[in-house]
Amino acid sequence: MKNEKRYFASNSNIARPLWFALLVSLFAASCTKKDGPVQHSHAESAEAVYTCPMDPEVISDKPGSCPICKMDLVLKQPAATKPVEILKTKEVKLEALLNPTNEFVVSNIPVTSPQKSAEQIKIEALGNIAYDTRQVGSISARVSGRIEKLYVRYRFQKITKGQRLLDIYSPELMTAQQNLLFLLKNDPGNTSFIEVAQEKLRLLGLNDAQIKQLIQSGKPSLTLPIYSNYTGHVHEAANGSTMSAKSDAMNDLSLLTEELSLKEGMYLQKGESIFTVYNPDRAWAILSIYGESQGLVKTGNLVEITPETAPDKTFDATIDFIEPFFRNESKTLSARVYFNNSQLKIPIGSQVKATIFANTKATYWLPSSAVLSLGLDAVVFRKTQSGFKTLKITTGISYQDYIQILSGINSTDTVAINAQYLMDSESLIKIKK
Repeated sequence: MKNEKRYFASNSNIARPLWFALLVSLFAASCTKKDGPVQHSHAESAEAVYTCPMDPEVISDKPGSCPICKMDLVLKQPAATKPVEILKTKEVKLEALLNPTNEFVVSNIPVTSPQKSAEQIKIEALGNIAYDTRQVGSISARVSGRIEKLYVRYRFQKITKGQRLLDIYSPELMTAQQNLLFLLKNDPGNTSFIEVAQEKLRLLGLNDAQIKQLIQSGKPSLTLPIYSNYTGHVHEAANGSTMSAKSDAMNDLSLLTEELSLKEGMYLQKGESIFTVYNPDRAWAILSIYGESQGLVKTGNLVEITPETAPDKTFDATIDFIEPFFRNESKTLSARVYFNNSQLKIPIGSQVKATIFANTKATYWLPSSAVLSLGLDAVVFRKTQSGFKTLKITTGISYQDYIQILSGINSTDTVAINAQYLMDSESLIKIKK
């Protein structure tokens, strides 16, 4: 009997909490039925819970230290209700998560839409100054003969129109002069024959002043002076060199002041080109147009050119000609700009920078970052209900930070503003057509 009382006393501490908890629960239930659900704020309903920052399994209802690592326990913040509501409203279906990453991406990055605007396209180009070949003059030998006197001594020497270049002795010219003098002396009334003889001398290179002097003196001239009909720089041509060879010679400084291969005493053949004269006052700027801009540049487009050797001599002009071919070892299209260089005096061969004002483009544009290039194809990530899906598009020109959209999407579609961010680096983008 004494042992039973001792057992009950020793277990009263255990039994009391059980019946006490039962009583509290019954009381709470009765209050709930009468007064309805009790409204508690989130701060009041949340209990303070402390946990170890290194071991989340260690939990306590009061501050202290971790029994394992001895670190101070920190207050564990209860989960907020608002993020839970957001997850419920933006719930992602399982089917979306099971899509391949190279076809479908789940993300909430910013989006954009194609915008239609009329842009004045400005194209930057580089080029150089060259001679205008339309103003190139050729000085040829009209008769066969020997060079008696040479007045031009080196390549690229400056000459003017009417300047004496050389004197040539020609037996053919001597015979033509003697025929005219013979007619004047023996048959002065035969005007038709005399006019024919004078015209032959003109065709051989004599001008009216020289023919008049020949008639007054009554003696044939042993040599014929050859004058320049052009103003510009002398380029040697008697050795049969081509235009490209002359251009290479201009790049070689050692050849700029080298003497001509023509020498006094050398013989010239009838019709042989002696000199080629380039006029530096008539020049053109050859601009290199790169591939993405070649379709925009048209004849007549305005262009602003700035020489690198003289930045203060910026001038305006227009595109006069676009070469219909690619030059050797070049993938750029060449556009020519003719201009008057008599006042500017820009050295031939100078480098220039140009800004071409192409035609205005009224079209749809997207930021370049929204378009992903796959080589020959271009794709965007179009926004769907549960994520982003790849879509093939057709693009046009690129201008500044925008790219032209030709087809594939319309103005109501929304696409990811950063396509590179959504690309899986370990897989190729798969496009479903």
